[in-house]
Amino acid sequence: MISLDQVTVSFGSFDLLKDISFLVSQRDRVGLVGRNGAGKTTILRLFTGEMKPTGGFVSTPPNIRLGYLSQHMPYSDSTTVFHEAEKAFEEVLQIEKDIHKLTVDITARTDYETDSYHKLISDLSEKSDRYEMLGGRNREAEIEQTLIGLGFERSDFERATAEFSGGWRMRIELAKILLQKPDVLLLDEPTNHLDIESIQWLEDYLRDFRGAVLLISHDRTFLDRVTKRTVEITLGRLADYRVPYSEFLKLRAERREQQFAAYTNQKKKIDDTEKFIERFRYKASKSVQVQSRIKQLAKIDRIEIDEIDGSSIHIKFPPAPHAGTILVEAEDVSKSYGSTHVLDKIEMIIHRGEKVAFVGRNGEGKTTMARIIMGELEYEGNCKLGHNLKIGYYAQNQADVLDSVKTVLETIDYVALGDIRTKMRDILGAFLFSGDDIDKKVSVLSGGERSRLALACLLMEPKNLLVLDEPTNHLDLRSKQVLKEALLKFNGSLILVSHDRDFLDGLVTKIFEFRGRKVKEHPGDIFEFLNKKRLSTLKEIERKDVVQKQEQKIRQEQMQLVNPAIIVTLPDNKQKYEEKKEVDRQKRKLATRIAKAEERIADLEKRIHLIEMFLADPKSMAANAGADPYVEYEQLKKELSLAMEQWEEAHEERL
Repeated sequence: MISLDQVTVSFGSFDLLKDISFLVSQRDRVGLVGRNGAGKTTILRLFTGEMKPTGGFVSTPPNIRLGYLSQHMPYSDSTTVFHEAEKAFEEVLQIEKDIHKLTVDITARTDYETDSYHKLISDLSEKSDRYEMLGGRNREAEIEQTLIGLGFERSDFERATAEFSGGWRMRIELAKILLQKPDVLLLDEPTNHLDIESIQWLEDYLRDFRGAVLLISHDRTFLDRVTKRTVEITLGRLADYRVPYSEFLKLRAERREQQFAAYTNQKKKIDDTEKFIERFRYKASKSVQVQSRIKQLAKIDRIEIDEIDGSSIHIKFPPAPHAGTILVEAEDVSKSYGSTHVLDKIEMIIHRGEKVAFVGRNGEGKTTMARIIMGELEYEGNCKLGHNLKIGYYAQNQADVLDSVKTVLETIDYVALGDIRTKMRDILGAFLFSGDDIDKKVSVLSGGERSRLALACLLMEPKNLLVLDEPTNHLDLRSKQVLKEALLKFNGSLILVSHDRDFLDGLVTKIFEFRGRKVKEHPGDIFEFLNKKRLSTLKEIERKDVVQKQEQKIRQEQMQLVNPAIIVTLPDNKQKYEEKKEVDRQKRKLATRIAKAEERIADLEKRIHLIEMFLADPKSMAANAGADPYVEYEQLKKELSLAMEQWEEAHEERL
């Protein structure tokens, strides 16, 4: 479909990309990974034509429709949410106008036998067929489904887009791109402005999407659940693995081990040959052997080890000062913004040493609660902070509020106190600011660099409670992992507002769910919480369906008692219909998973049985002395165990 062929992108003497080639085929699910600045976004911009390569060729056939979500989308605020999303159906809307005009023209005509009248009929038929093919009749349902999936309420549909923040405007732009149903989706950090529920909806959508998907994401779980192919950009080169991200990490490590072993063996042979040549170079009796060895050396295809970008963050938070047993205690805390009620008499206690997550849909009050704890907002109720509490706060827009006039060093110097001032350069180096980097103005830093600088400021003074609001939004996968490891070792308490499931996994042991102006406490990790939530949601929908059927039956019986001649058939409630569709869809997906797992189990058991028969036959073993069936046998046993686990998980979800 679309491809790069020997493409190079240079900026002066610096090559960002060097002779890279790869093809994106129909139904591909490709994840582009690499550290910030490696060239991932550049590849997307090459495909869209926003950038031109310095060398090589970019192939995007003219009939291919691309849908591109960039990190900074231009948008206008001149209409409502629903009408803005409806712009995705530009062709459908134009056809509607054409059909209306043709219908009016035909109604006014009486010359039924003329060629012009027949031409109008033919045009109307063509337009109507095209309208049906584009799904014109279902567009409102599709718009509604997509907007709700991305976190909008039905009450938001008629609100002006100007009322929404930049993050919500990005959701509208994403909805428009999805509704256009392009042949290839190019998505640059699509989860940055989504909450966990919307991310899960987007995962399901992309898995069922009929076209190809090429995406950049620093969300490991999202990559694993959507992509089937990982393309790594490192030091200008490209490595292509036909596996999801987690599997790619294993294969890359194995590949480097194999390369290193082969490189070591070859280097030893080359060293031995060179020593022989040097030793006997001037002996006439060995001249033939020396010349032979020289020719052998010239013919050797030298093994190279893949270059790895070794730069990464190395950080350690200062030891936490001792604090009281209870750090945060909220009682009847309420908060409103004008007529919008965000929090309603919530209760919350956070103890010393706890690491908790605030999760929920955007706008449910997570950041509001974080700011109340920080003393930045007025509120109703009581929020008591513990004895000797020292809070380090990373706001969601912390990277954007840095003083753009200051340099990197001046920024950290401004917040550093006491003995830590002697380690400022070491800390900046740990966050990848070294050499001339520390003299850069904040205004020229990238989003990822600003985030790293804002996090570095947190290390300038010991804290016993860190409140981090979306700290990973602009960090690459490796930087996020290093930050997570540092937080795991941090001996203080932690409040994390985040939608990054992989980052939260293993880091927090308690979830505070913000929903419907209330807060509910859930002990356990993030995936336990999400699995329970998904199952409870399905069961709740099924219960509502049963109740609504009973209520409908009672209403029909009451109407017939009043007038037996009346047979009432109440229309299905639209909301109930959508909910039932979701239940049915989830059930179908589970049934498909179970069926596939059973097929896989049967196939593996058959192959294992054949190998067992082979191993039990001495004649077969003797005839195949060079083969090693034990390796395949052990691998198949592992695959069978995994398939059984998947089958059991699917059955448990169906219960």
